[in-house]
Amino acid sequence: MNVVLIVEDEMLEREFLTMIVRDELQPEDILLTADSGNEAVKLAKQYRPNVIFMDLMIPDMDGLSVAQEIRKFLPHSCISILSAYSDFSYAQKAISLRVFEYLLKPVKPITVLEILGKMLKAVSDIKQGAGRDKPEVVIKETYNEHSHFIEEAIKYIGTYFREKLTLEMVAAKVFVNPKYFSHVFKKEMGIAFTEYIIQLRIQYACRLLETTNYQAYRISIECGFSDPSYFNRVFCAKMNMTPQNYRKNIHALNQ
Repeated sequence: MNVVLIVEDEMLEREFLTMIVRDELQPEDILLTADSGNEAVKLAKQYRPNVIFMDLMIPDMDGLSVAQEIRKFLPHSCISILSAYSDFSYAQKAISLRVFEYLLKPVKPITVLEILGKMLKAVSDIKQGAGRDKPEVVIKETYNEHSHFIEEAIKYIGTYFREKLTLEMVAAKVFVNPKYFSHVFKKEMGIAFTEYIIQLRIQYACRLLETTNYQAYRISIECGFSDPSYFNRVFCAKMNMTPQNYRKNIHALNQ
């Protein structure tokens, strides 16, 4: 049996989440709702939920403070935060509290279903795990999946890197706030977003220099650089030679 707690002070938002979550639960599962921090803590102590959706801004105390309080007596519950705020300091605190997912509103129903499924799976893994330390390990492993949106972002960038593409545009595409996306992207990829875009464009420029007779200014446009002189500077910095010399060297090697 699972016990799910939804903490949301906005009635329409609460009903929206309740409707989606209820359809995914088993008849024996319990679904609870709270519209304030104090009520959430009270229900958590009484019913000990293993899955919690927590709004960030609620009466009495904010969602992260509620999560911190609940962690004292339910250290292994899966808690996901719903937030309308893109301040990365909130996400940082969420990470320290081992929050399962940090979702930026508005959240699509399919996203709620996806996260609920992962949370229920994590709960099942915890129940089946043996030993005192097992649950914490499972939660940490599950938290590594938080960057699943990076895979979606990489696919999107791979398709559109030659166009005008900003971090904010990509973050919006994968429904993550920009500051949080930037942090996770660099952590997962080992390179900043802007640097990654430049890397892809230079790689594409090398391919065009090898396979076409395009002039440098056209290649710069084809690769997404609006300024040919900037393209030349970036290419020289990355490849330690001009585009023209790169082409000459490649042709000489192929003769």
